[in-house]
Amino acid sequence: MPQLTKARATEILQALRDVYVVVLGDVMLDEFVWGDVTRISPEAPVPVVDVRRESVHLGGAANVLANLVALGAHGSVVGVIGNDGTGERLRVGLRELGTYDDSLIVDETRPSTTKTRIVAHSQLVVRADRESRAPVSAAIEEKIVSCLKDELKRADAFVVSDYDKGVVTPAILREILPVAYEQVPVLVDPKLRNFNFYRPATLVTPNHFEALRMSDSEDHSDDGSHHAAKVIREKLGCDAVLITRGDRGMMLLGADGEPVYVETAAREVYDVTGAGDTVIATLAGALATGATMIEAASLANHAAGIVVGKVGTATATASELLDSFAAN
Repeated sequence: MPQLTKARATEILQALRDVYVVVLGDVMLDEFVWGDVTRISPEAPVPVVDVRRESVHLGGAANVLANLVALGAHGSVVGVIGNDGTGERLRVGLRELGTYDDSLIVDETRPSTTKTRIVAHSQLVVRADRESRAPVSAAIEEKIVSCLKDELKRADAFVVSDYDKGVVTPAILREILPVAYEQVPVLVDPKLRNFNFYRPATLVTPNHFEALRMSDSEDHSDDGSHHAAKVIREKLGCDAVLITRGDRGMMLLGADGEPVYVETAAREVYDVTGAGDTVIATLAGALATGATMIEAASLANHAAGIVVGKVGTATATASELLDSFAAN
């Protein structure tokens, strides 16, 4: 694919400072418990983790917004929280980003989603989830749609970050996607449950395994990725499909039907947590500035290469992103 130069990346990132991106999706809190393992429990054959520190990060759709802010953009996230301490921590986290938290809708019937990861010697030992995956009620759907319509009035791009936790529903997608698509680039990080409802969209970004399931395929080769992207594009009628393929980089399929393969920019992979959030955030920001699909994919690939080199939920800053390019 054509090489994205550092000069062009600089132009995109400078323009991104004036961009406002609206994110819809499952907001969550990512908790990390860090420690060391030196012994096995006498109670069961499991490691005993000596806790050294703890950290908390915005996760899910909130992490998409955190990535956008780290790159210099502005935006908001429309999501659902419970009336609990985790929900308040999510509000505080958004305020610390410098963004508003009034687009978080409280649902008294469900808990705020929390993922707690216990990590020892940079290796994930276990993850505990507190969540409800049931679809939100019709009353909450109405509140989400109303909030989104207000937010889209000032948007330069729209992202659907579907983590299959019940906030993104067919009814919301049917109501909002046609409106958004008429105004701005629409990007979807999909899940299988809502697959048939991601229309219309500018770009759909499944990972490799999701793409194979969505296309009913088991072919893990480059040709398999190409076939999966074609099937997804035909079924959804979206403008383009970008498949993230881990250490094999990305594959972009646009209107011309020719696949574009983007080699991974990662030097060493420590943790893929949140890498998909980084990819779609960078894609959305770049497309909002008027960058081409290939330029956006290249920039997103560099950003993903940075965050997988960090442990835990992470973001890539604009300066880190520019430093990842050779001087040219």
